Amino acid sequence: MSRVGSLDRAVAPPYDTISPDQQHRLYQASPYNVVRLILAPSRTQGADGADRYAPAALELRQWEADGILVESAGPAWFPYEMRFSYQGEQRRVRGMICQVELEPWGGSIIPHEATRAASIADRLNLIRAVRANLSPVYALARGPSPPMVDLLDRVAATEPDRMTTDDEGVEHRLWVMEDAPEVAAWLAGEDLLIADGHHRYSVALAYREEMRSAHGPGPWDHMMMLVVDAASEDPPVLPIHRVLVQGHAITPGPAVRDLAEVLALISDDDLTFGSATRENGGVVHRVAALRGAPPTVCALHDQILGASSVAFQPDAAAAESAVLRGDAGMAFFLPPTRVDRIRSVIERGERLPQKSTYFWPKPRTGMVIRPLR
Repeated sequence: MSRVGSLDRAVAPPYDTISPDQQHRLYQASPYNVVRLILAPSRTQGADGADRYAPAALELRQWEADGILVESAGPAWFPYEMRFSYQGEQRRVRGMICQVELEPWGGSIIPHEATRAASIADRLNLIRAVRANLSPVYALARGPSPPMVDLLDRVAATEPDRMTTDDEGVEHRLWVMEDAPEVAAWLAGEDLLIADGHHRYSVALAYREEMRSAHGPGPWDHMMMLVVDAASEDPPVLPIHRVLVQGHAITPGPAVRDLAEVLALISDDDLTFGSATRENGGVVHRVAALRGAPPTVCALHDQILGASSVAFQPDAAAAESAVLRGDAGMAFFLPPTRVDRIRSVIERGERLPQKSTYFWPKPRTGMVIRPLR
């Protein structure tokens, strides 16, 4: 830690939430920031083929050679806690970073969103180069697991081995446990719903098949996950709003005063959503209700958006600004939902539309890295 300095300057959010400006800031924050591995500059500067990913691999090997990254003494479990404020209350979400055996989608590993081929290709090329899990997939066990809760309670009463606070004020706390074999038994019968990391899991499956064909069984048969007991922890599920880059959709519902009123009125319980569109030289906000059962995002796509081309924006104010500037024809504002409602969609044999949920907070990338060699 004395060589790296503050851990705050060395870790990063998940790669797919980092804006170009934030990538630049993280890159400048430290020569050891993990953004140099997950979003190396060469990947935004026109390099082609494997050369786009070689700098990340070289950086990782150099950090290991220089002692910037140090292996644990042996196999370990990593209890992880995120402390934050949500809707005026102090909250926490706790889980365990561990390796989980890979299996095809649809068994005990459950997706809830569609994936994009381009993102999978990018991450597959990166893992081929770095040969490591750089960030954990965030997965939810149904729970509750009283033994897991008791263990995390005992761990949380001690000082963490690592701690960092992100830009949103979330405090991330990590412990290292080298002897906790009972955890595997507690999780053995659980289905794991992927909350964040569908592309990373798909990439891990593809990489496993490549490596098995060439080398047989190995560490590529598992991947790193943060496993959270959803029943005990109740993680927030924030919406990702929709922006129509071109054109307009039907805009039902009465007009309301502004975005603040939209966000105060919409609710997943009764499938109400908001919209903003330019009308008669100004922006009009509306709130309307959809038919069916929550989550609202599914009904919105089925009944209004259909096959429309949309952009995704977790920040409601940014989605509204796109309409105000004339960069977008319309914005749709969605309410938060709950984990049990996501599971209900899966249990009907369906998936949510792409980028439907924003599980928050998310574990920091760089707290733990798992080599694949």
